[in-house]
Amino acid sequence: MVLGMRLPRGRKKPEVAPDGTMPLREHLRELRNRLIKAVLAIFIASVVAFFFYDELFDLLTSPYKDGIRQLIENGEDINAELTLTGVTDAFTLNLKVSLVAGIVLASPIWLWQIWAFIMPGLHDNERRWGVVFAAVAGPLFAIGIGTGYYVLPKGIEILISFTPADVSNLTSITGYLNFVLRMLLVFGVAFEIPLFVLLLNLAGIVKGRQLGEYRPWIIVVVFIFAAVATPSTDPISMLFLAVPMTMLFVISEVLARLIDRRRGIEPDYATLDDEEQSQLDLDHDPDDDRPSSLED
Repeated sequence: MVLGMRLPRGRKKPEVAPDGTMPLREHLRELRNRLIKAVLAIFIASVVAFFFYDELFDLLTSPYKDGIRQLIENGEDINAELTLTGVTDAFTLNLKVSLVAGIVLASPIWLWQIWAFIMPGLHDNERRWGVVFAAVAGPLFAIGIGTGYYVLPKGIEILISFTPADVSNLTSITGYLNFVLRMLLVFGVAFEIPLFVLLLNLAGIVKGRQLGEYRPWIIVVVFIFAAVATPSTDPISMLFLAVPMTMLFVISEVLARLIDRRRGIEPDYATLDDEEQSQLDLDHDPDDDRPSSLED
């Protein structure tokens, strides 16, 4: 052993006060550690996906082939092909497909890291939702991607149908996969938005009553977001994104109201009679609510 060499120390535990608060430095350190774990999980999943590139490529190009086949069956005279236009495009394409597949495969891990960073600021009874979050976040992300993949052939069919007669539509494979991956990620992330709304409620930032008051405007924003976020610009893809998001938002609002009632933030108005008088605390002394003087 070389003299003067210091042995590596173990990871220092975060400095947590008795009331559960942490200094800003500890929050930043915790955020850094969570980001490192999330990035490492995505990297490992991407390396694994790299060895299954052929299967992933066939999976991603299948909606294009299905859309073109449907146009031909409908009697359209369409000449459309996927092409590569650069020497390095094939290698870049391989890396991009592997990276996106890694993000999808590692979604339960990096979603859990987000929750684990928020969880220390919650009460003990609210931390139990961590199990629910871990069980729901991954499947919701996968369902969103599956929904986007399901509507892709129809969106591609509508877009390719605008090709003029006697014109060949030579689509760059890089541009096509950018379109597909962006659409799948939009659907996957959009299906997580109601879950994050519920997390904001657990953190005390958003109340269930507030969600109900702004529900009409939120639904309008959801449809605008679906119209802008879907790259295909067709109404079918927009509805397939907006309708499930609206249903998930309504479910998250109901759950937020139930959580608020359990925490005593929002009374259960459904159990109260319209003619019932409210109970007044006549024994309460108003002087007890005044702040104490400095002399006390």
